[in-house]
Amino acid sequence: MQKPLSLHVRVRREDGLALIVALMAMMLLMALGLTLVMTTTTETKISANYSQGTEALYAADAAVERVMDDILTVPDWNEILQGNVRSAFVDGSPSGVRTLPDGSQLDLDKATNMLDCGKVDGCSDEELNTFTDDRPWGLNNPRWQLYAYGPISDMLPTDTINSKDYVVVWIADDPSETDNDPTMDGQPGVNCGAGNDPGCDANPGLGVLAMHAEAYGPFGAKRVIEVTIARTDTTEIERGYTGQRGQDEQNRRARKAAVQTPGKALTQKELSLTTGTIQ
Repeated sequence: MQKPLSLHVRVRREDGLALIVALMAMMLLMALGLTLVMTTTTETKISANYSQGTEALYAADAAVERVMDDILTVPDWNEILQGNVRSAFVDGSPSGVRTLPDGSQLDLDKATNMLDCGKVDGCSDEELNTFTDDRPWGLNNPRWQLYAYGPISDMLPTDTINSKDYVVVWIADDPSETDNDPTMDGQPGVNCGAGNDPGCDANPGLGVLAMHAEAYGPFGAKRVIEVTIARTDTTEIERGYTGQRGQDEQNRRARKAAVQTPGKALTQKELSLTTGTIQ
């Protein structure tokens, strides 16, 4: 019978050491592999989110441009503020639920309520007129009217827009109004009569509207653009353009703008290559 090895001898032997080293190496390589997979997945998601966010931003901007042309054909902006007139770019009833590209649903009524007062179930007139950090204009707080909504791919009849984004545009009276009536585009200013009284306080919101555009894309992407629209006094190129975009942006887009008389439909669009002006 073989004599058992002493504890000292067993400790000094190296039997099984290779197995332990191999297992440790495998665990290290597995950890490195998992780290690489997580890094690659994260980078892919970041890239996709950035791409979808950029696409949504362009979709919102396209909605603004599309709606701008419709607004210019409306001679009485009070009809828009009272919800009587909407854009031709709609996909059905101005209420109800729409399915977004990521499978989630958008309730147009609740979205309008959230924009008005931050509550999905709507607010009372008292709450709408309350001074808050987000709505500090009191009686002149905007009452947003749903004006245009639909898939961005339906914006052109040629089916050439390769995008799944869904866009919604609301219009409201500009909060710089002083008439305390957000359903009307400007009343005479304080102490102003029927004529041009030089002693009155002119209404700075007369002929000015606010626009809020939202675009919803895949993977929960969402982008928002807000602009201010103002009528101009000129009878030439009428764009009613936004002051917030800046003069350079206004000039750039005016060079390719459509010729349109206020209150009339678009009839002609020409660009002179020699002078760079629109005729």
